[in-house]
Amino acid sequence: MIQSTIITGFQQALIPFADPQRAPGMRAYMKDRFDYLGIAAPIRRQAVMPLIRALKPSTATQLFEMADQLWSLPEREYQYVAIDLLAKYIPALTAAPPADTIAQLLTLVQSKSWWDTVDGLAGITGDVLRAHLTPDRRVQALMDTAIQYPDFWVRRIALLHQLGWREATDVDRLSRYALLCAEEKEFFIRKAIGWALRDYAWHDPDFIRQFLQAHQEQLSGLSVREASKNLHKL
Repeated sequence: MIQSTIITGFQQALIPFADPQRAPGMRAYMKDRFDYLGIAAPIRRQAVMPLIRALKPSTATQLFEMADQLWSLPEREYQYVAIDLLAKYIPALTAAPPADTIAQLLTLVQSKSWWDTVDGLAGITGDVLRAHLTPDRRVQALMDTAIQYPDFWVRRIALLHQLGWREATDVDRLSRYALLCAEEKEFFIRKAIGWALRDYAWHDPDFIRQFLQAHQEQLSGLSVREASKNLHKL
């Protein structure tokens, strides 16, 4: 009952800002995969952030119960609210066993999947894993399973989970994951390989130059172009 009241609160906060004229364009941008209320991201966040800050959930279980309910609603904005909610309370997520938390995040990844929610969940996955890093990096073995998962959106999470890690990046995993997926034809995988490599180039451009030179024949043209975008500046 409490969770339902919270979800109703999010709905009551957003519905007054619904824009039926804007919604069709947002739907078209996402290839007509989802319905929209027609609310721009800044307005959405302004409307729901006071409610999110007031929640102060104490456990990952509570967070995922709310996220699951938001995910079940038809309009895409509610999935975005779920991601904002999870991102706001990373400490509650990291207080739970990491394997359990990652499993629940990857469950969300595979529901109503498209790049917008998947990439948001990739950032949360990375934050959870980084909070549990130890010198042996045992927690990242969870991504060793994900990189071979049948659902390519889960593989995209594995490729992108180290974005922004810079000196904390496991370079062996970055390289290995890129090569494991190098021959895939899926656009969102090829793009993710390039994105992951490009992100690490800000920390170690020479490594990325050497990697691209060594593996240019294995990587797709899209991956190489994406990885190389900023190298002329570095």
